[in-house]
Amino acid sequence: MQEQTRAIRLLTNLLGIYSPSGKEEIIAAFLAKEMKKLGYQVGLDAIGNVIGVVGEGEPTIFLCGHMDTVAGYLPLRVEEGKIYARGAVDAKGPLAAMVMAAAQVAKDPAFKGKGKILVASVVEEEATSRGVRHMITQGVEADYAIFGEPSGVENITIGYKGQIQLKVICKTETGHASTPWLYENALDKAYELWQHIKNSYQPMEQANSPFYAITACLTKLMGGNATSVIPFEAEMYIDIRVPPPYTTDQVYEQTQKAIEQYQQANPSVTLKATVEDTVEPFEVNKSSPLVHALSASLRKVLGKPATLLRKTGTGDMNILGHAMNMPIVTYGPGDGHLDHTLDEHIVINDYLNAIEIYKETLLKLSELYNRNAKLNAGKKHA
Repeated sequence: MQEQTRAIRLLTNLLGIYSPSGKEEIIAAFLAKEMKKLGYQVGLDAIGNVIGVVGEGEPTIFLCGHMDTVAGYLPLRVEEGKIYARGAVDAKGPLAAMVMAAAQVAKDPAFKGKGKILVASVVEEEATSRGVRHMITQGVEADYAIFGEPSGVENITIGYKGQIQLKVICKTETGHASTPWLYENALDKAYELWQHIKNSYQPMEQANSPFYAITACLTKLMGGNATSVIPFEAEMYIDIRVPPPYTTDQVYEQTQKAIEQYQQANPSVTLKATVEDTVEPFEVNKSSPLVHALSASLRKVLGKPATLLRKTGTGDMNILGHAMNMPIVTYGPGDGHLDHTLDEHIVINDYLNAIEIYKETLLKLSELYNRNAKLNAGKKHA
């Protein structure tokens, strides 16, 4: 009961600190202080990520969460077994659960000397993924990794789609708005191009599921600078989601062909497409020992089988999964549909159950790794 009270207090305190992307200094300092109290060796890296280590030996298990949120303050309140606040789900709930679980497992005699846990609380996940990208450049090495995002306490996320952020500038000749039949309207042509791009992909209905479909969303369209002038320049942004087994290069090449087709059919329109950012799709093998260990832990704590999710969004697991050659999944308490909403909240019991599930998983991974190490050592001596 004392550990549960301490866990709830940690989460509540984290949620009481407003920490939108780019403004994580206060929460980072608080978290570092609390992790030291829990027995971690703690430091802040060059860009403000909080890095804590507990335990020693092998394997090395990497737990990564983020302490930033989207902008938009929500008053903290506790009602009917739920905590309401910005970040309750995305993703201070999972982060606090990982911090508490690792600290408790490190004190377990069954874990002593049989594993090191690296817990990272990174910055700017909601904006640029700068925190995770920086950690990768520092050469993080581990045998297993779990990224703390809201999968729901009963679920494990094993896949995310990739993403292309595309910017297109469309230019035309201009004239007076009273004679629109004489000139091409850049806004009209940009929207026409958008429709052509969207229709160049296979219809979602023909894919096995939305996860395996290429989808595109027009997120911004701007143009025109006077009410009596035909718009001569338009700028649009398109968010393209890329499923495995495609790469972002393959999907961009297909998109570029659609743009070129439109350009050929509309020679009076000048087009320029620029890729602003890309993230590759990622899907872990569901037969991975990590998936099995987390699934078994979930079943032990909750008494029910885990559900494996493939999400149509894009997460830092994509970046970590491609950069680090290791098994990785995403898991954490909280309903992902509440991300960024005015109703964002986490069920306290789910949060506490997630701590137990993380603990069981850490113990199982340590046991599995060390058992395999003994077997391999025995084979060498045979």
